Amino acid sequence: MNTILPITNNPANDEQPIATSPFRRRKTRRVNVGSIPVGGNAPVSVQTMTKTKTSDINATVAQINRCEEAGVDIVRVTVNDKEAAEAMHEIVRQTNVPIVADIHFNHVFALEAIKANVAKVRINPGNIGKIDRIHQVLGAAMEKSIPIRIGVNSGSLEEDILDKYGYPTSEALYESAMRHAQICEDFGFKNVIISVKSTDVRLMIEAYRLIAERTDYPLHLGVTEAGTTRVGTIKSAVGIGTLLAEGIGDTIRVSLTDQPEKEVEVGKDILRSLGLASRNVELIACPSCGRLEVDLFGIMEQLENALGHVKKPVKVAVLGCVVNGPGEASEADIGVAAGKGVAILYRKGEVLRRVKEEEIVQAVIEEVMNFQPDEGTQKIEMSV
Repeated sequence: MNTILPITNNPANDEQPIATSPFRRRKTRRVNVGSIPVGGNAPVSVQTMTKTKTSDINATVAQINRCEEAGVDIVRVTVNDKEAAEAMHEIVRQTNVPIVADIHFNHVFALEAIKANVAKVRINPGNIGKIDRIHQVLGAAMEKSIPIRIGVNSGSLEEDILDKYGYPTSEALYESAMRHAQICEDFGFKNVIISVKSTDVRLMIEAYRLIAERTDYPLHLGVTEAGTTRVGTIKSAVGIGTLLAEGIGDTIRVSLTDQPEKEVEVGKDILRSLGLASRNVELIACPSCGRLEVDLFGIMEQLENALGHVKKPVKVAVLGCVVNGPGEASEADIGVAAGKGVAILYRKGEVLRRVKEEEIVQAVIEEVMNFQPDEGTQKIEMSV
């Protein structure tokens, strides 16, 4: 039997919104993951997961620090053995971003991670074990006000649910999540985030839509085991992007067979493409064609490296020819319309000056650093 939890009147939902969005966001309860609010109209946060052996504290901390430089909000770390559980104390102590303990099979590792002051615990209902073990984790988390993510995966559903539905379906994913959400509710634990991931993008979208329609839990979006960088980026952009455009989703993780910093970059690009990440520089460039007269590829690579992590709501457009360039460049906060070996530099539609090709990168960087957002943009920046 499906357990359907109604949308409740949660005080967090009545708070002054702290995020602006071009989409009507689904109304949810708010859960705090360390210093990062999730749900309740908070900005959509970006997560990743470390790929080192957790017991290698130095390597894990170094990877988390690189992710922080890339702009990550939350980092998940697997706690899969005794050594990893013991390492969590130092990992949490040595890092600045909220750390999530990823738990499978052994609830004792969750208890040790909670002692280490992680910001959240993720458990997989399909393999965490008996209900009394879940109660132990919930009790320990409640004492420290640590939230739980119920992480359902189409590849590890409970046997009885698979027997009922025959194979992973959206209703099966929903039922698995609600079964364990009800355990939390019955225990008096409401600090819950839910994910229902699948490698099948359509299945993932359908499952999240069900939960979004029937509950007020904040949702962690992701396409699990999405694949290599190219394929995984496409699948994640389609799945996560579709739901975000419908106002569904409060935190995201892009899963790639690549470095976690790359996952962060793709996640932030998905948010930017939907106008959900106004805190960063947005770089726009033409696709290029035979009219190209400058080294646009080299210029954009240098600008991405220099400005990719700058926390400033500035739209930069670099166009490589004189046909569409002037018009499109003038529509950005800072624009470049390039001709043969030279370019026109724009600020808010006004021509500033001509620059040589070799001066374009430095000129744009200086303009970004000196750029002052107008009053409307500043309000958006402050609100997020």
